[in-house]
Amino acid sequence: MNSLEVNQLSKSYINGKTRVDAIKSLSFEVGSNELFGIIGPDGAGKTTLFRILSTLLNPDSGTARVLGLDTVKDYKQIRKKVGYMPGRFSLYQDLTVEENLEFFATIFNTNIQKNYELIEPIYKQIEPFKTRKAGALSGGMKQKLALSCALIHKPEILFLDEPTTGVDPVSRKEFWEMLANLKSFGLSILVSTPYMDEAERCDRIALIQKGEFLGIDTAAGISASFPKPLFQVYKGSNHHLRKALLQHPAVRSCYPFGENLHITFQDSVNNPQTVLTEAGFPELDARRIDAGIEDCFMELMPLEDEIG
Repeated sequence: MNSLEVNQLSKSYINGKTRVDAIKSLSFEVGSNELFGIIGPDGAGKTTLFRILSTLLNPDSGTARVLGLDTVKDYKQIRKKVGYMPGRFSLYQDLTVEENLEFFATIFNTNIQKNYELIEPIYKQIEPFKTRKAGALSGGMKQKLALSCALIHKPEILFLDEPTTGVDPVSRKEFWEMLANLKSFGLSILVSTPYMDEAERCDRIALIQKGEFLGIDTAAGISASFPKPLFQVYKGSNHHLRKALLQHPAVRSCYPFGENLHITFQDSVNNPQTVLTEAGFPELDARRIDAGIEDCFMELMPLEDEIG
């Protein structure tokens, strides 16, 4: 049985006189013991989706079933079975590490000792600071405390909304290692992130933009679906180069990636170097590269969303 089944889920808000469609007819499922990632930028609809799945919001239309239970009709039962870690640190900053953990255990009528095996690899890293107030913790330590609190009642599915935002690269790496370890306990995990490089840590991913899914597959499957040969051109300042290339009829797409440009060409192009020369940049080299998740995301975006 799937741990999560979402069918045509939609939610909108009224902002002044404007209707904002936060999520639009989303459908997907998360299998038992699967680590599923929702990958997309800020404002894409990730938090709205997570609030609906954790029963904090009702959808306008569509259905979501968590562990076979309807998020609207069966919300009380669902709340006992899920762990939810919101994007913003939401624990009690004036309580100590230990007091926060004990508080959340009490809410679920359990205690730290009963489920300590589940949180031990995580909590041991912050246990030396158990008397420190949560508000005085570093970003990485807050992250570990929040995850421990979300796990203390031994949930069957875990919802993590942008858990690595605002923490250092080392803490991000450690966090994903923790999630891999949690899978060994049979947990299903749904995690959202704006970081494209974290996609490969998931069993499957969904790319989301403006409330809609652009694609669902494994990270490798999405990368392999990139439709055209991809080339990289290096130039420290890309603005004028990109503008010139986009004006060339043989250039199909051109996006900045750091100090590089990633370019695809029309099918009629046999030698990309010729296009660079014709555009006025004969000194530059076009190097063939494999497409990454971010390339695929840009490729799948509607044309009106492209960055100018």
